[in-house]
Amino acid sequence: MNLKRKLLILLVILLSGSLKLSAQTRPPATQSSTTRMSATQPVAPALPVFVDGQAQIVPGFNNPQNWIRQDLWVETSFDTDGDGKPDRVHVDVTRPPQTELSGLKLPVIYESSPYFGGTDSEQTDWNIQQEVDTAPQPRPHGGEIHFKGRRPIISNSLTRTWVPRGFIVVHSEAPGTGLSQGVPTVGGDSECLAPKAVIDWLNGRAKGFTTATGNEQVSAYWTTGKVGMTGTSYNGTIAVAAATTGVDGLEAIIPIAPNTSYYHYYRSNGLVRSPGGYPGEDIDCLFDYINSGNLDDPIKRKFALTVERDGEMAKGMDRTTGDYNDFWASRDLLPRVGNMKAALLMSHGFNDWNVVPEHSFRIWQAVKNKVPSQIYYHQAGHGGGPPLAMQNKWFTRYLFGVQNKVENDPRAWIVRENDPAEKPTPYKDYPNPDASPVTLHLSADGLKVGSLGITAVPGQGKETLIDDASFTGAQLATTESNHRLLFATPTLAAPVHLSGLTTITIKLACNKPAANLSVWMVELPWTPGRAVKLTENLLTRGWADPQNYRSLTKGMTDYHSMTTGEPLISGTFYEMTFPLEPQDRIIPAGRKIGLMILSSDHEFTLWPKPGTELTVDLDSTSIEIPVVGGVKAFEQALKH
Repeated sequence: MNLKRKLLILLVILLSGSLKLSAQTRPPATQSSTTRMSATQPVAPALPVFVDGQAQIVPGFNNPQNWIRQDLWVETSFDTDGDGKPDRVHVDVTRPPQTELSGLKLPVIYESSPYFGGTDSEQTDWNIQQEVDTAPQPRPHGGEIHFKGRRPIISNSLTRTWVPRGFIVVHSEAPGTGLSQGVPTVGGDSECLAPKAVIDWLNGRAKGFTTATGNEQVSAYWTTGKVGMTGTSYNGTIAVAAATTGVDGLEAIIPIAPNTSYYHYYRSNGLVRSPGGYPGEDIDCLFDYINSGNLDDPIKRKFALTVERDGEMAKGMDRTTGDYNDFWASRDLLPRVGNMKAALLMSHGFNDWNVVPEHSFRIWQAVKNKVPSQIYYHQAGHGGGPPLAMQNKWFTRYLFGVQNKVENDPRAWIVRENDPAEKPTPYKDYPNPDASPVTLHLSADGLKVGSLGITAVPGQGKETLIDDASFTGAQLATTESNHRLLFATPTLAAPVHLSGLTTITIKLACNKPAANLSVWMVELPWTPGRAVKLTENLLTRGWADPQNYRSLTKGMTDYHSMTTGEPLISGTFYEMTFPLEPQDRIIPAGRKIGLMILSSDHEFTLWPKPGTELTVDLDSTSIEIPVVGGVKAFEQALKH
């Protein structure tokens, strides 16, 4: 800060006792945001306060009228828009006035998002009425995005929670969105490097500027440089992405339902699959949804469409076969976690069918013995962060350095069925260390309800289902049908606790060269109500492409095989093994555990024309479930 600016600030302090930056409607991206000082309430000196290992609300930090708000642009290390200059990302800052008046330095809680600048309300998805392993029809594109941002405030998320507790809150718009320069890459390297640049700027290692194109620099003199990141869904993805760079200063992250692999989001074990609730969405659709940048520069917008959506994405996404390839590998965060140093508090819902729970599980498994880690799972759907007290202890420990011993708390916190989200049950780890696999075998009559038991009974033969994507899984689980095979255990006499991954080994034949394969694990009898009633109907599910049977051999949790699928030969049986989604569920006495095998999943897969036949060899098919207490506990639960 130059001397002239310091004198101006001191004069205003004497006259008004406070500081404030006013929000403005959007100016051109090249115009510098201006600072206006206005008289509000006097500002008293204040320092952070900690009780029981948590940062407390401090009256001196708790008046939003006195908060200092500013925006700026941080220079990155990449050039995605092809103009020969490093892209700059748009950043906002909200901080207590004491960081200016008394030189108080505070840590930062940071959230980055591609959504802050607006999204495409007219976005169109692919037509899911498509035969498996055939080229799709062209997809129409939506309309232009109307910028909804204001300056200097990119977002007010987090501010009401954390600024009164003595943290500075920072937001940034992802590359190619809002007022950030560049091109959206949807999982590309720039989404790792952009937040890294912001953290570098907060630590004096990167340049910040008052405008998108000017040379007047701005520094983060008001922070200790310690940064924590958080966010839900795509915003949580960016937190994980930043951590995989190993950037110094990023001390802790709390990602909530993060997407950690775009292949696992839009594909499943070689199969084209939509995220739940968004039939036909694919990575290029998401590009259209977030492409809110460069609205005043048609040349750069055309460049983004030509190079990214209609170039790299169109060539690499392969909506015909669904196979894994280099395009998808470059958008997977798991191979990058070797650099991760930030303490991790992960959160996810076991019934999240948008970003399915494997996304958090795969990262958790890779780093939980490498960095301080805890995981919080709940029984609901998409979103849902840990209780505020848990987040507070995490950020207080790693950003303020308060020795609250949170790292010694239990590693896993599970919200039990029907319990409130703020009262999770602690466990030593996830999956539960006391869980071990129990193999269940199939007995005939799956078109009605066959048996599922510990003892294999030879000679069960083969049974055939006929695909019809018009039926939902809920419909198939509640009625007799030739469109699925359903098998169930005897009624449980005692509760059974499942914790971890269920794995299916299935041997099947198909009358066509390609087919969907979907597997549901259900709790029976199906409870009436909505299509899928959380914690009472659906236990877990999974999907796979039988054409990729050569890669589906070991039940690995992370599908990354470059072996391409091959057409199925009618009448030939193929064996494959793959996991369903992670779970932790206590099934009460009086219920049954069911296995349902179907072809197309109405909510997730493509919808081919009805009639594809899948024939299952019951003697060579089994399911392995993770039971706390193992075989002994499961056998005890079946005794009447």
